[in-house]
Amino acid sequence: MMSTKAFTLVPAVEREQLMGDRERVSLECVECCGRNLYVGTSDCFVYRFLLEEKTVPGGSATFTATKQLHRHLGFKKPVNELRAASALHRLLVLCDGSITLVHMLSLEPVPSGARIKGATAFALNENPVSGDPFCVEVCIISVKRRTIQVFLVYEDRVQIVREVSTPEQPLAVAVDGYFLCLALTTQYIILNYSTGIAQDLFPFCSEEKRPIVKRIGRQEFLLAGPGGLGMFATVAGISQRAPVRWSENVVGAAVCFPYVIALDSEFITVHSMLDQQQKQTLPFKEGHILQDFEGRVIVATSKGVYVLVPLPLEKQIQDLLASRRVEEALILAKGARRNIPKEKFQVCNQRAPRLPA
Repeated sequence: MMSTKAFTLVPAVEREQLMGDRERVSLECVECCGRNLYVGTSDCFVYRFLLEEKTVPGGSATFTATKQLHRHLGFKKPVNELRAASALHRLLVLCDGSITLVHMLSLEPVPSGARIKGATAFALNENPVSGDPFCVEVCIISVKRRTIQVFLVYEDRVQIVREVSTPEQPLAVAVDGYFLCLALTTQYIILNYSTGIAQDLFPFCSEEKRPIVKRIGRQEFLLAGPGGLGMFATVAGISQRAPVRWSENVVGAAVCFPYVIALDSEFITVHSMLDQQQKQTLPFKEGHILQDFEGRVIVATSKGVYVLVPLPLEKQIQDLLASRRVEEALILAKGARRNIPKEKFQVCNQRAPRLPA
């Protein structure tokens, strides 16, 4: 397998900016919305940084993260999850079994004190069904056994709209429209919470590995399947893409078209969704978070935050052509056509046939 340089790893937030000299504090979760980078820590603080990207001579990117403020949430537990609802100017914060609404800039809790209680995990519906632009739809894994709850979250109040029973205890959830993609104790399923109809996908052993359930596009999810496979599934319960081969102990996954990125305890691996081949491996020890936010891929250890910066697709194609890997270049050019300016696509395509075999 010949490698492709698709991404470079760039530091964004160093340990000193988060913890100072507090040795036992660790980074638990991240969220990125526009230029705002949010970090939740084990000692119940939420930090907001301003993330600025600069391109240095030679074309490579660097990031500077300037701390704007931090706020303690008033609990003695870690911050488990952060999700931005930019339309509401709210940040949803899961800590100690409750989802609190705070202002995106000041990090102040909303005056009404509105919160969702009894949650162990949650997901935002990026393909909402309510039709109301002044709310976001949130699905939570409830502390009630084998229960998913669906809420509408407004600027200063929350409203439960549905409670759904699941065949087994849910461990992870992603949502698209009325469809929940769930990791249960022994299997992954698709559940339509409007009709109650469930469809089994494939087995999963929660005792052996961490579940990964990620919405990657309209009506499509990415899952950590059996045998170390990254599997794709639609809301209809079928796969329109071949799986990619991961290691057995993947702890996070992200998508930056046309690549699927996976994180384990030692490496970041990059596979192409176009030919399922592994394209790049980056050493990265002690990573425990990998997420993509509006095309920006962020990876983190318990002590710092990094950005995976993609090389321009036309540069990747030119590098492949220069290495005489014409077929790979054509696959990438064809698959990435919608992401490359038309004139650059034509230049890449014109160069390929003229190269000697």
